[in-house]
Amino acid sequence: MHRGRCLCGAVTYEIAGELGGIEFCHCSQCRRASGTAFASNMSVAAETFRVLTGEASLKTYASSPGKERVFCAECGSPIISRSRGGPSTVRVRVGTLDEPVAAKPVFNFHTDSKASWWTITDDLPRYPGPRPR
Repeated sequence: MHRGRCLCGAVTYEIAGELGGIEFCHCSQCRRASGTAFASNMSVAAETFRVLTGEASLKTYASSPGKERVFCAECGSPIISRSRGGPSTVRVRVGTLDEPVAAKPVFNFHTDSKASWWTITDDLPRYPGPRPR
């Protein structure tokens, strides 16, 4: 069992299953949504993700056709994203998980559109476009 929460604590959740590997997305949408050089995400089975508290505080933003970003309306913390094209999976924002997190980083993607001011210094695989399936 893994638990997480938003910055203000209004939204808490649990993942009753395995955590995916940590993926770093460098696309401009993820940079804007996170306010950082990249977003740190992990895919988990949607059936294992459950909101414990704060369901009413969750707001959804359709950032592109078929993709929703779900965040806490109180503090703005991004919690998950989900896609109509992959309804069996949600992508959890790793920074909202309670420690310790045993998952490890696995790759960088959308590196062709990374921030000009950021240098990727890890040795993880890099994908210039979308994440590998």
